[in-house]
Amino acid sequence: MSKKPVRHFISAVLLALAAIVAGLGVWAFWIEPASLRIQEYETKLKNWPTACDGLSVAIVADIHAGAPHIGLDKVKKVVEITNAEKPDLILLLGDYVIHGVLGGKFIGPEKTAPILSKLRAPLGVFAILGNHDWWLDANRVAKAISINPITLLEDANVEIGLNDCKFHLVGISDFREGPHDIRKAMHGVPRRSPVIILTHDPDIFPHLPKQASLAIAGHTHGGQVNLPWFGRLKVPSQYGARFAAGMIVEGTQKYFVSPGIGTSILPVRFRVPPEVSLLKFRSQ
Repeated sequence: MSKKPVRHFISAVLLALAAIVAGLGVWAFWIEPASLRIQEYETKLKNWPTACDGLSVAIVADIHAGAPHIGLDKVKKVVEITNAEKPDLILLLGDYVIHGVLGGKFIGPEKTAPILSKLRAPLGVFAILGNHDWWLDANRVAKAISINPITLLEDANVEIGLNDCKFHLVGISDFREGPHDIRKAMHGVPRRSPVIILTHDPDIFPHLPKQASLAIAGHTHGGQVNLPWFGRLKVPSQYGARFAAGMIVEGTQKYFVSPGIGTSILPVRFRVPPEVSLLKFRSQ
């Protein structure tokens, strides 16, 4: 057999592989990170009032304004598609700014916050800070983001009520950069009250009170890359992929981690598309 056909075959295979790699690179660096979707989840919660059955909550996590593909126009789109879903409650999970992403450009919170202030929900819009916000200047970001109708809920709680539907929303500051004072955050919450906790970093989950019907976080970006067979290569968590993304059940406890919208370090997403998470709560 002539060596020439073999060489042609090998060349063709190598070219095909190169084309596949190039295509995946374009998808991971340009197409998927630039996308945005609403992803719906429905879950039954313990100690959840029947009067609150069907409550919808929109989760906006890790905007990272200034990261590639996340300009102010994208922030406006986030607001538009979130409001279009008409959620009962909106939660902002921090990291409104970005530090250290390839190809990124800093956008101050003073420019992002007025756009986010267009969010609307009958039960309110509540926010916490993320580690990137603390790295920049927690006071600066807090001042910018605390613009009507957004309420900052750092180590604090508020009773949410609409007719017979009542529960406590508890905000806990960032696990690594903030005080994350759980006792202070829970102060005054009746022991039998249904509780929803919002925080930035899911590594705090094992330390949270069992009273919580659900704890919600962001931070991980779902690892940004989720390869077939190999899974999530790197998740910024001491627990690896345990709290990477989605709905998580551990014993009687339920947690939710939103994959978020932006990127950090590398502007890449593969099989972890940016999303506004829309949760619907059901009573058991």
